[in-house]
Amino acid sequence: MATLKLNKKPAPRKTNAEGEKRAPLRGKGVSRPRQTLEQVQAERKAFEQRRAEERGPGEEREPARAARPPRAAAPGERPARSADRAPKPSGGFRREEQQGQHRNDGRPAPRGDAPPARRDQRRNTGPRIDQPPGQPYGKLIGQQTPPPRQRREAVEPPPEGERLSKRMGELGLASRREADEWIEAGWVRVDGKMAHLGQRVLPDAKIEIDEAAHQQQATRVTILLHKPIGYVSGQAEDGYEPASVLVKQETHWGEDTSGIKFHPGQLRGLAPAGRLDIDSTGLLVLTQDGRIAKALIGEDSLVEKEYLVRVEYIGRNGVKSAEGFSEQDLALLRHGLELDGVQLKPANVSWANEDQLRFVLREGRKRQIRRMCELVGLKVVGLKRVRIGRIPLGKLPVGEWRYLTPWERF
Repeated sequence: MATLKLNKKPAPRKTNAEGEKRAPLRGKGVSRPRQTLEQVQAERKAFEQRRAEERGPGEEREPARAARPPRAAAPGERPARSADRAPKPSGGFRREEQQGQHRNDGRPAPRGDAPPARRDQRRNTGPRIDQPPGQPYGKLIGQQTPPPRQRREAVEPPPEGERLSKRMGELGLASRREADEWIEAGWVRVDGKMAHLGQRVLPDAKIEIDEAAHQQQATRVTILLHKPIGYVSGQAEDGYEPASVLVKQETHWGEDTSGIKFHPGQLRGLAPAGRLDIDSTGLLVLTQDGRIAKALIGEDSLVEKEYLVRVEYIGRNGVKSAEGFSEQDLALLRHGLELDGVQLKPANVSWANEDQLRFVLREGRKRQIRRMCELVGLKVVGLKRVRIGRIPLGKLPVGEWRYLTPWERF
């Protein structure tokens, strides 16, 4: 199919009245070239010269109007505007008249009043900065500026009660670790509802323990070991082995009357309940039961520990006195000494024989007996623990162990 092409003629260029062609509008055709500064100044100069020729040689510009004093107002006529006040611009409307400008006393301000105060000055919050003290300001006569508001920090009220695991430990139901394990296993109820980890309870809360927890607790063992010299109580240190390595089938005391059979699972979680120095021997308790550990080494423990201590008198700071070890020194061992800036609890100290003392303590600081003896001029030659609470060491041989029977209590 053939395509028709229409040849359009270009529109004629517009001319002015004199027949001259006009420059094309901006954006259409070719625009005028930009003039230089010299061309603009030359055109301006030519324009001023033409104006001067049209005005003539004798004509001058009209002089400025001289300032005249304001005319006095006739009776009933509105006074003229004051000269010191700038005239309002014509056109539009006055915002203050539209909204109703007010003074501080609440009455409408006339048109001849001073300009309205700024927004921050119109607030009746107290005297202005440039206002002398005591001068009334607006409706708040004599009122002082109120103090700025202080932001109150949100203070959370302390939680009520104490943690359930801690409460169970105080009641002697289980240690905190055992309590957390029982709660996680779902064996603990508080007021008939299932307990959860981190729960807080009041002192009058009713705590119930499932029978499965008691059965698991009954399977946990406590071992009484006669620790020899050269073994540490806890973790291995300085090349010395822990005393727990002695707990095995070969070292089980043959006269054990507990009836409990040994198996390796009993060594899991076995921890010492109290320390005994590497140079000391005697009764050491290893247990899986957190209740027994808390009863023996807790902060409020009142369980007695009895020791037999063989000593030599060397004098204080290596200087022996003429009277030797006196009754005053023995009284200091019983009560009156300090270790690490802490007053020691009263102890029961007496002579077992001519070179051996018997100590009965209710606390167990690190190397306590040895340091106490040094303060009064005694050197410890041998130390043996023979009793913890109501459990004596008895005939248990050195390096052997036995179970704590179900009917024994510390």
